Amino acid sequence: MFTVSPVVPHFECHEETASSGTHVLDVRGEIHLSTAPRFAQCLQEMLDRGNTRIVLDLSGVEFIDSTGLSVLLTGLRRVTQLQGRMAIVCANPTVLRLFQITSLDETFDIFRERSAAFAHVAGPPSDQPAGGSSGGAP
Repeated sequence: MFTVSPVVPHFECHEETASSGTHVLDVRGEIHLSTAPRFAQCLQEMLDRGNTRIVLDLSGVEFIDSTGLSVLLTGLRRVTQLQGRMAIVCANPTVLRLFQITSLDETFDIFRERSAAFAHVAGPPSDQPAGGSSGGAP
């Protein structure tokens, strides 16, 4: 008889603060049902400290499901309530495709490079709704 040990999904999140005061959450691995609570906690802790200029770097994310998208939407809602700005960095075609399929590419500001995301969140808050997949993303 052999036993199958559960596969532990790869997930990491690391917070960074840029000299500009922008806060980066660098996320790697998979965001889904089993890892989304940790992702939500990382994002919530960042917001609880009053950080309102946030770049979510999903460059190292290999997979995201609807649970992960829900965490992102909750984060965006909270940032908007705090009159802040949030941008996503992502160039992975698989992850970008999910944003397109769900039409969330029109809700989030998505950039292929950190520099463009930094410029976006450093700008003055606008009355415009978020979205539009700037910077050459989908």
